[in-house]
Amino acid sequence: MIFNKKQGQFLNDTISQWETNGTITTEVADTLKNSFSIRPFDYKKLAKYSFWIAIVCIITAFGAIIADEFLIDLIERIFSSSNIGLCVTFAVLAAVVYYVGLKRRKKKPERIFSNETIIFIGVLLTATSVLYLGKAIDSGSGRFLILFLLSTAIYAALALGFPSKLVWLFSLISLGSWFGTETGYVSGWGAYFLGMNYPLRFVLFGGILVGASFFLKNNSKLSIFYRPTYIMGLLYLFISLWILSIFGNYGDMSSWYNVKQIELFHWGILFALVAIGAIYYGLKQDDYTSRSFGITFLFINLYTKFFEFFWDATHKAIFFIILAVSFWLIGRRAEKIWNLEFLKKEEENITSIPSD
Repeated sequence: MIFNKKQGQFLNDTISQWETNGTITTEVADTLKNSFSIRPFDYKKLAKYSFWIAIVCIITAFGAIIADEFLIDLIERIFSSSNIGLCVTFAVLAAVVYYVGLKRRKKKPERIFSNETIIFIGVLLTATSVLYLGKAIDSGSGRFLILFLLSTAIYAALALGFPSKLVWLFSLISLGSWFGTETGYVSGWGAYFLGMNYPLRFVLFGGILVGASFFLKNNSKLSIFYRPTYIMGLLYLFISLWILSIFGNYGDMSSWYNVKQIELFHWGILFALVAIGAIYYGLKQDDYTSRSFGITFLFINLYTKFFEFFWDATHKAIFFIILAVSFWLIGRRAEKIWNLEFLKKEEENITSIPSD
């Protein structure tokens, strides 16, 4: 077996500890250490990061094409300025890319990242096809419900068919876009829907996604989509809570400007309680994702409130000294946690040395 440096070091340390404690003999320890090797360079991570960069470049290039009026005019002239024609063309191209991606996945399943990149190109082509469909059927009402719902349905069906976590992720993004535009349309593009502004609506939306992720987790056929749904739900939830803690349930800037920060304090309390709840759940269930989200956004909440309440009232030198000291304390605590096992091992080694 071949492991990366971090995994190999962990195994070596574990086997050495077992040997020191007398759990296994020296011969067994040598056998175990010789049963695996450490990869000198982690090409898997290099491949993953390279394909991430490739995807970002593809999105950038795609955005540049859309923003370039000359290229768009040229494309529309080639297809006789027919939105339906462009829609069908991009749909056919997307189908071809999906077919190639599916065949390649079956033939070369080990090439995970390159296969996902091909599928991502299909996702972009699908989005373009839906965009031109929207232009073709646009009646001037400004209602984009059908487009986002269609995108959500297409991406969800493709994700189930492949299956692909990446495509499922785009279905969740489309679902969020539908939720935002539909509630906006129903409220006449006003500030409130059922008394809720956009951040408060997406707090509920994120909570629903988190709840739905546990349903997926317990379903053997859909469990592959548990983690992306869970992470997207937490993102929607915590980012919305953060915005809500700053602006409250206000729908326009003029109303918000006239409000004292103390009047928004209860939203910050709600944000902190949800973050603490996520930390508690993460610790109890050994859920790294929940714990990380909770800790990260709890600190974001604390520092946001620190800036809100003390920026104007505190001398800037004192303000940044307090900030520096707080970060130093956090770093010092993190350093202690990081070195805890190392210090414990050193202590055990010292106490194990026989005295003269």
